Amino acid sequence: MEFYYHEDEGDVLIISADGGIDRHTSSQFVQEIVDLIKGGLKKIIIDCDKLTYISSYGLGVLLRVHKRARMAGGEVKIANVHSRVAAVLNLTHLNKIFGIYPDVNRARLEFRPKDADV
Repeated sequence: MEFYYHEDEGDVLIISADGGIDRHTSSQFVQEIVDLIKGGLKKIIIDCDKLTYISSYGLGVLLRVHKRARMAGGEVKIANVHSRVAAVLNLTHLNKIFGIYPDVNRARLEFRPKDADV
């Protein structure tokens, strides 16, 4: 499992997850994200295009990141969710907690101010 970070338009962090999220792959990821949130980052998109599985521990990680972002006035959105991972998010009702979008561009659009010119 690897995570790739890139910033979009200066204030949206897009995290590309490659492989799976479980106990062994997520501890450093969580700490890095929490540090970024403490540093003022409020808009995060997790790109799941290459995410092949997520364990129950991985679901807890997503919830922890979501909670930290919310406490700081931010938000986490999930994009490009496929088959097994989508089924797990739906089964656990996490699809009702996270904004889940078909692609990164649509998730990014949701961060735009509601009164922004289209």
